[in-house]
This record gives sequence, structure tokens and C-alpha cells, in this order.
Amino acid sequence: MEPNYERLQQLRALLKIERDEDFAQYKQHFSRNNINHRRENGVTWYPIIITNTEIGLGEYISIDVERTTNHNEPHQFSGGKVASLFSNNTSELGTLNGTVKVLGPNKLRLSLNVDDLPDWCDDGKLGINLLFDETSYKEMDIALEKVISASHNRLAHLRDVMYEIKPPVFDKIDESVHVTRLNQSQSAAVQKIIAAKDIAIIHGPPGTGKTTTLVQAIRQTLFSEKQVLVCSPSNTAVDLLTEKLHREGITVLRLGNPARISEEVLMNTLDAKVAAHESYKDLKSYRKTADEYFRMAGKYKRTFGKEEREQRQLFYQEARKILHDARVLEDYIINEQFDKAQVIACTPVVSSSRMMRDKQFSTLFIDEAAQALEPMCWIPISRSNRVVFAGDHFQLPPTVKSKKAEELGLKETLFERCMKIEVASVMLNTQYRMHEDIMNFSNKKFYERNLKADITVKETLLDTQNLLLNTALDFIDTAGCGYNEIVNPESLSIANPEEAQLLIKHLKMVLTQVAICATTEAKGDTRSKESTKRISIGIISPYKEQVQYLMAQILADEELIKYKSQIAVKTVDGFQGQERDIIYISMVRSNDQREIGFLNDTRRMNVALTRAKKKLVVIGDSATIGNHPFYKDFLDYAESVGAYKSAWEFIH
Repeated sequence: MEPNYERLQQLRALLKIERDEDFAQYKQHFSRNNINHRRENGVTWYPIIITNTEIGLGEYISIDVERTTNHNEPHQFSGGKVASLFSNNTSELGTLNGTVKVLGPNKLRLSLNVDDLPDWCDDGKLGINLLFDETSYKEMDIALEKVISASHNRLAHLRDVMYEIKPPVFDKIDESVHVTRLNQSQSAAVQKIIAAKDIAIIHGPPGTGKTTTLVQAIRQTLFSEKQVLVCSPSNTAVDLLTEKLHREGITVLRLGNPARISEEVLMNTLDAKVAAHESYKDLKSYRKTADEYFRMAGKYKRTFGKEEREQRQLFYQEARKILHDARVLEDYIINEQFDKAQVIACTPVVSSSRMMRDKQFSTLFIDEAAQALEPMCWIPISRSNRVVFAGDHFQLPPTVKSKKAEELGLKETLFERCMKIEVASVMLNTQYRMHEDIMNFSNKKFYERNLKADITVKETLLDTQNLLLNTALDFIDTAGCGYNEIVNPESLSIANPEEAQLLIKHLKMVLTQVAICATTEAKGDTRSKESTKRISIGIISPYKEQVQYLMAQILADEELIKYKSQIAVKTVDGFQGQERDIIYISMVRSNDQREIGFLNDTRRMNVALTRAKKKLVVIGDSATIGNHPFYKDFLDYAESVGAYKSAWEFIH
């Protein structure tokens, strides 16, 4: 093996370390065999009831379950995860495994790998446990094995290009390709993609229209190709692309579990397309008849004689025969959806599913590629002839649970590796989101000052006259206020209640001024309060404990509760790809040791600092964070644009 491929062998070993750590964390949730403890950790729902049973795609049963108590308690269940149905009076053997399908706060659908529910579902109290899912690890390992052993084929060539053993090949750039809705750098990215034979990269810093550019690149590619594969490690990003492509009139087949329950996404899912097919009523009729036979068979429970047993068998045989016919018809409908689709959109793991096994694509687009582990990217690449990456390696990195695997390089992505091939990438250089003062710190620290603010946003403020609203950036320094952080002994997460109270006080002052300005501008017009209603606000903190504290305070505040629908409070990850008119960042850390924990992750902080359109307010303790070179530079920058304020100005 050539020395350059040692990295790929090492990745297999790191993946095993990561899998073991993930499994250890999972086991920890189940370590105390106590249902209440598991429920608090969000890995168990108990008790539940089965509200509906039906035959789903394939011949298997889907059940809808609902929590009967502990409504709206946070949990870790999400679409695509594997879960297990259990009864409180059975052994570990009496469980049923399935895949979580549709999810509400207290309801979920479980697709089971059985064609009949066992007797114990009628006994005792039922619950559902989240299981450890090895599928993604297995698929990543299979993909790595394929890449390592690839020889004299397309995959071997792509591997050699990405590992800089062979140069990427491009046709002559066709400058006549110009999409009217795109700016110069966006057009250049589309031209580069059309010319690329092997790989191309859209490097999209915050607010530069990466998704818009990617959608147009897909549109242009479809002029010469019948079908393309579009992947992203984030279900939300797959959904966003599905929505935008659908609006362009492109036929999209969305595989897997959508995160957004929007109309455009749902109508593009396989389930919805099958349900809309002209032959679906026949399929439904088959299933209904089979269902009736299953029910008749199910009446023969517990103790019964030879004749009843035979009768039960006959019912089952008839049901299975009808289901076989249903399966043939269903396969026909599904194949038709795959044939019709111009874009197949899914996460990388879903691209290896049974329905996709024999498919090969001319072009693969990977969005948010800088958030995907390298082995994850190889899953869809192994069934593609060329690859287009889109992302930004200065925003959210992939999640790695094992400290050891992270330190040994699992966090380094294929996107970062390919960014070293300068000829392959185009950086989008005009941002349409934020005021220049909000942009410039990140521009200097991450983007070598190559970003420029479009004239439409460059100087946009909430108000030009009002003292609280006429600045785009404020850093409010709590140094010397004695606002000390507090660690929750249970979750080990950190909060800073006094800093949170200051944030809420400042937010109320800002909203009061926005309302006054709106009223003054409108001069008695009854629509005057509309501008306050339209203001969107995001509150970001790196710590879940602080997020929960802030949410509780807002819900308990008579003034702020009116703005509840306009305020989102989340950790950094929750705001990836999003923007708000006003963003507050609560830094939380304040201690004598000057420890800053999560704040060391400057890529995450870059995401937080670039979500605001018109006003960014950062609240923190300069004595704690100022030791770190990144935050020292931020404090200096805030000072240079007149954004530095002391918390004492707001304490009275």
C-alpha cells in the first residue's frame, strides 16, 4: 500500500475507538437499571400505549405509540434511530426492535421487523428504549475498506485526486454560463462545478448564499445528467435543499427521516409519493385484506387445539400471499419513483440503504461537508463518478465523542483535505446577512479579509438615532461584577444566572426602544407595532444549562412572554445555517482559574458571531475569556469599533 493511504487505515482504527466510546456513553445511560433514571436521560419512554397498528412500506408492521405521562419531557429519540418496545413483565428477550419514523413531542411511529405483534403487547405496561445503532459505523467501515482496496477504477481515481496523488481535471471554464440570480463569485462556483471532471468545492462563509449557489449548480448539472445524488450529514440541510429544489420545479425524492415537517419536504418523501400514486388504492386494498386475515389469526390466542391452530395457520398463509402481491405492486411503484426523480436527497448513511445498493451516480453533491466525518463522506462517494463539496471549514466541525479519536485526527474532514487543492475551490465572497461591524471580526480571523458586505446590509441598523439601537455590535463586560458560573452536579453543565438576568434586562430595554421607534416612525398609524412583531431574536449560549435557565426566565417574564414566538434560545449547533435580526450570546464562563472550556472551540464561536443581521450583543467576563488569544483579539476589535461597554452601565 502506498504511504499516503496510511491515513485511511488509521481512520478505520479511529472509527473503532469512536464507536467504542459512543457505546460506552450509551451504556452509561442504562447503567442504573432504573426506568426513571433512563427516562430523565431521555433514552426511555414509559409508560406508553399503542394507539394504532398498520402495515407499512414492505410487509412489516408500523405502530404508533404515545406517552401517557411525563408529557413534553426532553428526550433523545429522533427519526432514523433504532428503538426497542418492551413490557414491564417480560425478560430482555421479550422486546421488539424497530426504526423511529415520525415524531411529535409525545408520539412516535415505530417500523417493526415483524408481521404480527406478539401476545405480550397486550400484557402489562409498555415502554420504549432507545437502542445503540451500529449501522452508521458499519457503513463507514465498509466504505473505508472499499476505498483502501480500490484499484484501477473510478473510486481509486477519486481517492488519488483527493489525496493529492493525481491532479484534478477540469474542462475549459465556460464563462457564458451565467445564472442571472447569482453574483460573480457564485457564478464562478457554478462554472467551476460544470467544468470539473473529478472534484469541485463551493466554500461558503456565513451569509454568502451557499445553498442558493448549490441549488443552481444542481439545476445546471441536470441539463446534461438525468439524475444526481445530494447528501448532507444534517437532516435539516437535506430538507432545506429538498424545499429549494422543489421550488425550482425539480423532481426530488427525499429518502430517510425528514427533520422539518414542512409541506415541500413531506410531499417529496418516498411514503408521500407512494401514497399519491394511482395504484396506491390497490396497494391499500391488498394491505387492508391482509390486515383482516392477521386480525382473524390473532383472535386465536393462548391455549387452543389442533383445529384452531390449523385455522390460524391458514389465515396467516392467506395474509402472507396477499402481502406478497402487495410487495410486488409496491416495488413497482417505488422503482417508478426512483426512475422519475431528478435528485435523490438523503444523509450519507441512507445512501447505502437496500433501495440504493445497485445505484451509481455521475455526480454527487455533499452539502455541509465540513461537518461530515471523512469516513461518512466515502459512503456516497463510493457510488459516484465525481464529487461537489459545499461547506465552510471555519464553521461547525463534525461531532466526535472520543477525545482520543479526536486528538488522533478523526475530526479532520475530507472537505479540509480537499480545500488544500486550491484549483478545485471557489470562495463565495459577498455576504447578504450582516452589518459590516458584525462581519469584520470573523472576516479578519477566518477569511483573510476576503469577505465583503453587500450594499443592502453593509450599514443596516435597527435604528440610526437611538443610542441602544444605533450600534451593530456590543460587548458587555461583566468583569468585576461577581457574576460567577455555577456547575450543575447532575448534568455537569454550567450556568451563570446573573449574566442571564443582565441579558434579559438588556433585551427588554432593546425591545422597548424598538417599539418606541416603530411608533414614532409610523406617526399614529395602527400598523406601527408591526415592526416589533417582525423582529426576530436569537439567544445563544454554548452551555445547555444556561439555555434552559434563560428559557425558563423568558417564559416567566410578563413582558417577554409576548415575544415568545419571535425568540429562539439554543446552543450554537441549533443556529447553524440560521439568522436573526438580533442575536445575544451569553458566554457564561466566569472563574478565577480563567478556564473557558467549550469556548476554546473557535469554529463554533465563529458560527455564533455570524448569525445576527442588525445587532449582535455579546455578554461575558473579559477577565476570564481575555487570556485566550482569540477572545483577546475580539475584545480589542470591540474596543476599536466603539462596541465595548461595562455591565455597570446597565445595573441600576
